[in-house]
Amino acid sequence: MHVDPNNSFGAARDEMHNGGLSKAESAVNNSKKLQDELQTLGFKIKQHEDNIKYLKTQKDNLDGSILDLQVTLGKYCSSSIPTMENEALSKSRSENETVEQILKYEKSAAAILCQLKIRHGSQASHLTLAKDVLGIVATLGKVDDENLSRPYAGDFVADDPQRRLDLLKPRLPNGECPPGFLGFAVNMINVDSANILCLTSSGCGLRETLFYNLFSRLQVYRTRAEMLLALPCITDGALSLDGGMIKTAGVFSLGSREDVEVRFPKSSGSNLPLEYFETEKELTEVNWKREKVEEDIQREQSLLNHINYTFRIKKQAFIKYLADSSPYGIQSWYVVLEVRL
Repeated sequence: MHVDPNNSFGAARDEMHNGGLSKAESAVNNSKKLQDELQTLGFKIKQHEDNIKYLKTQKDNLDGSILDLQVTLGKYCSSSIPTMENEALSKSRSENETVEQILKYEKSAAAILCQLKIRHGSQASHLTLAKDVLGIVATLGKVDDENLSRPYAGDFVADDPQRRLDLLKPRLPNGECPPGFLGFAVNMINVDSANILCLTSSGCGLRETLFYNLFSRLQVYRTRAEMLLALPCITDGALSLDGGMIKTAGVFSLGSREDVEVRFPKSSGSNLPLEYFETEKELTEVNWKREKVEEDIQREQSLLNHINYTFRIKKQAFIKYLADSSPYGIQSWYVVLEVRL
């Protein structure tokens, strides 16, 4: 068989060209894929950096708003200082009225304890008879409205200095809170600051022991009519500011509050204007927004750190790939150019 040398050389050259072209194109495709991945990661890095920059601008603006609101609150407090003496006088008068009513029951334990405190002052707590006695229930706290003070009888609310109990509000069959519902009696008593930290041996405070034992989940309503409308969701009794009361067993008493002699003293309240409390509420909301922005910044920073790490790994892999394939890569490019020309 006769073989044409020219044809053999041409076939070998074509095979070399085809093989070179295939390997060269593979190298180019791999290189292009790595470049595309790096470019995509670069876009993501830029996006997260822009997000962090925007969030930090938001945080700076919120910090400025917080400072302005704090200054405003400070001005309100400064303007209210002259009336603090009147508040102290009102508080003392309310407490004295409560003690006077207790002293009318001369032979009661509460009256005897009051007499000891009057005669011995601060030393009364050291007497054997009064040892380990914190005080009389009606003098351990105050209410914002004396209508809430009646002779009848989980978890805590977060960030509440008064350690109020986190009780679920009553709900009507339609899922809404009953109109006129003011709260639970156990949470509407303002425990004196001196008694807030009084704990039992097991670490429980006055509200969750003494006051909860007295009031349980007793509900408070604005009027008797609203209280009666809420009857389906009253489980542990209720009372209204105008003298109505529903006992646990479902017994109704719609008498007058004038029959009550011993009551919790009325809280002196606050002489601060309504704008103060509105500003305080706004400050709370702005602080909450700032916390959310801080969380968003941390999340974006975490994502950015992860993508930066991935980018560095991909970049090192790309550089290594170029270094490993560069001698053959140059030859492959020549083959590709020769064939395409």
